Parts: sequence; C-alpha cells; structure tokens
Amino acid sequence: MPILAYIVVAVAAYLLGSIPTGFLVAKAKGIDIRSVGSGNIGATNAMRVLGKPAGIFVLLMDAAKGFIACFMGVFIYTNYFNQFGGLHSTSDSIPSFSQEEIEHIAIIAGIFAVLGHNYTCWLKFKGGKGIATTAGVYLALAPEALGIALAVFILTILVTRYVSVGSIAAAIALPVTVWIMAPQNLFLGIVTTALGALAIYKHKSNIQRLMAGTENRLGQKPEATK
Repeated sequence: MPILAYIVVAVAAYLLGSIPTGFLVAKAKGIDIRSVGSGNIGATNAMRVLGKPAGIFVLLMDAAKGFIACFMGVFIYTNYFNQFGGLHSTSDSIPSFSQEEIEHIAIIAGIFAVLGHNYTCWLKFKGGKGIATTAGVYLALAPEALGIALAVFILTILVTRYVSVGSIAAAIALPVTVWIMAPQNLFLGIVTTALGALAIYKHKSNIQRLMAGTENRLGQKPEATK
C-alpha cells in the first residue's frame, strides 16, 4: 500500500478543509464570530451575524473546500506515482489506476477535508459542524444522494424554521440514501454513515437548545453567546 501517498493526500485535504472561512470573513469586518450568535464559524451563524451576502459566501467557500479536496486528492495521488514511481511501479512502467482506487482516495480526501473544517488547527482545533463541507464532498462523490439529502434539508427547514433540524435531517438522509443507491459500495456507505454521525454529534448544543426551547429559528436575530 502506498502509505506515503495516502498520508500526503490526507494532510493536504485536512489543511484545505481547515481554512476557517467564516472566522476570516468575520475578522475582516472586525468581528470575532466565535463570540456572537451561536459562536460557530459556519455559514448559518455567519449569515445571522454578518448578513446574507457574507453568509452565502462562507457557505459556498466551505462547500468548495470539500469539493476541491476530492479532486486534489486524486491529483496528488496519481501525480505521486507519475513523478516518483510510487511504491509499486518501476521507472519504465506506466502506472494504471482502477476506478475503485481513485474513488477510495477521493473519499479519504473528503474525510480529512471535513475533519479539517470541524477541527481546524488554526483555531485550537475548534471549527464548524461540517454540513457545507460535507455537501461539497458529496457533490463530487455522490451528487444524486446529495440532491436527495438537500431536498430533505430544505423541506425540513420550511416546515420547522430551524436550520439545525434541517442539518440533522440531512445528516440522516444522506447515508440512508447512499446505502440504498449504492449498496455495493461498502466503503462509501461506512464513511457516509460515520460523517453523518459526526455531523449530528457536532449539533449537540443545538439539540440541547431545541429541547430547552431556546434555539434560534431561521431569520431570528442572534444573541451573544454566554
């Protein structure tokens, strides 16, 4: 197994995912987004605190991190073999890559991009909740499943007016859809289930506020974090 290539891909994807877009956009406006609203650096809090244009920009950039990471991972992996011979090829051989191999490296890159966003090294390993970055990853890996999860997300928000509830519903819908649409792809199914569970875990404070009746609804003005 080309361990070095996997490590390079994982580190590169993590560093890309770790760019704290929401924090940087808020900082440019003189605001520490960690001290206002929900205290989260993701797109939802950015939209509430900074306004819709800034929030949409953060959303798109966070999603782009996941989408780009998958293709960047494949590029690094294949370029590693082409330039340095990898660990299995010789100087006079042309390496070939199976579809499964390419898919696996894209999935690994996607995992670490999400981990980078959720646990960014630039903010003492405290980051966002990974919804937008995960969406970017699955736009690259499984766009049909993402489309269904996105529909669940939007419908849930329209019914409940809670973005957090929509995010949790999408985190459940995505792995269920992947298992139904691609039951033969065990690796993707396991990874999607794990990422969905991580997304729900990252919403634990939202779940507590929902149970207490203090969660902000869509369009509601944020309060400073205590």
